[in-house]
Amino acid sequence: MPRTTPPRPLDATALFPELAPLARTAIRLHPRAGTPTAADSSIGGPLLWPADEPWPTCPDHNSASHHGVAPDDVRLGRRILAEAWARPRAEDADLLTPEERVIVDRASISGSARIPQDGPVPMIPVAQLYASDVPALPGPAGTDLLQVLWCPFDHDEDYLPAVELYWRASADVTDPLAAPPQPSVIGSDDYLPEPCVLHPETVTEYPAPHELPEDLAERIEAWEEDQNPDDPDDVTVVDYQYDLSVAPGCKLGGHAPWSFSDPFPMACPECGSDVRPLLTIDGTEWDGGSGSWRPTEDADYTGLHFLGPACATHLNIGRSYNLQLYVCTSSPDHPHVQNMQ
Repeated sequence: MPRTTPPRPLDATALFPELAPLARTAIRLHPRAGTPTAADSSIGGPLLWPADEPWPTCPDHNSASHHGVAPDDVRLGRRILAEAWARPRAEDADLLTPEERVIVDRASISGSARIPQDGPVPMIPVAQLYASDVPALPGPAGTDLLQVLWCPFDHDEDYLPAVELYWRASADVTDPLAAPPQPSVIGSDDYLPEPCVLHPETVTEYPAPHELPEDLAERIEAWEEDQNPDDPDDVTVVDYQYDLSVAPGCKLGGHAPWSFSDPFPMACPECGSDVRPLLTIDGTEWDGGSGSWRPTEDADYTGLHFLGPACATHLNIGRSYNLQLYVCTSSPDHPHVQNMQ
């Protein structure tokens, strides 16, 4: 089933013509729970990986001195919780049985005894994008496939996984790897994506308020306040940042979703050229503030938000932020830059 973003509540360029030249195209990926194969674009699905190419491991986590939880326990705990929330129970009844509680606690970083890893940590497949599904994929010449993997442990003071990008020509992979290695433990259940198929959709974005010229940002803020000056918390008020500018959720290209910090200069670490947004990985496709971006096909869902289509990947970056990957404007095969917002 395709996913369709509702029309924006109004035409931002009709109110503020200066926004028109700042428009960018983004591809919303709309990940939904499924069973993708290596021949599919996906989040958390199997990768089309050459059998004769070593699977990447994390050089910073290559001994038993790091501890975590078992991926199989995490997935089992998620299934138990989903089933528990779906079944009827008395008002004062516990959500989980004692036996279920043991399993769920074992899968929790905060509640488990944390087992040691067994040797180097294999990278986890996070995303695979074929140019046939996402024609705007800006890869090096001769490639038609982007693969994203990361280490499922926090790195340095950024509290982010270390990400690696691989660009390929899919036709060159004639002998694919059947069973890639799996990490024995992961440092955070937030970094283990559930397998999701994608439903790419092209949308138009405008810069976040943080990136607008100061005069324009102030006029937009004044316009927002004028919609209902007596109640600044009125949910019917159209908000530029949440309704008109940057689409939430996983996406390719578009504008950067600056939120808790102001934009700062970023450059290619190899050549110093400017970088541009490549991929945004967001654990939530919409929430209470960005509900106008909820696809029309998901409008009938009335269950718990964290168990619904908006959170199908089960990923969580920081405190429900997102991870942006940027690539060099001069050469997309230069090392990428990553940032959390």
